[in-house]
Amino acid sequence: MALACSLAHPAAAADINKSLATVFGHEGGLQCDPSDPGNWTGGRVGHGRQGCTKYGIATNTYPHLDIRNMTLKRAGELYKRDFWDPIHLGEFESQATATEIFDTSVNCGVATGGNIVIRLVNIFGPAHYKLNGHVNFEMVEWINKYTRKKTNRTTFYKALNVLQGQRYLQIIENNFRMAKYSNSWFGRVGQ
Repeated sequence: MALACSLAHPAAAADINKSLATVFGHEGGLQCDPSDPGNWTGGRVGHGRQGCTKYGIATNTYPHLDIRNMTLKRAGELYKRDFWDPIHLGEFESQATATEIFDTSVNCGVATGGNIVIRLVNIFGPAHYKLNGHVNFEMVEWINKYTRKKTNRTTFYKALNVLQGQRYLQIIENNFRMAKYSNSWFGRVGQ
């Protein structure tokens, strides 16, 4: 029985609490910037009801929550349920890799974070998966095996950063007004 548990959750599994410390550090407290698309229930400036973001929990993703009164504990619960668990980050052996994927998923959406992982598996791995945002156990198992070698772990992590940065550049290219967030976004790359 203990063997089955250790297979499902490696002894060196990533810890969400360590990753939350990084994400909360990047996300900060309450902000109600009307030019931030995340602060609108429609996900675009001027569409829907204007709200706020606190600890990275935003009105566009959680339109029915009282964002202004969000607690760190509640934000952590939402992050675990909606960002950490769907990508199986607790099954990653590398804390740094799990944290980087988590941070990207929080900032760009869980499907984007998942697709970045899938792209890297498709580039470096033997199998090719559809870009659907859904990371499965087979992918995580391959990443864990691949990144046990330090040079592979470094390459995977750097490639993850490249794709994260590429996503931020795409956002800015599609809407130059988003360039005002570039220092914050690129400060997250490799953190």
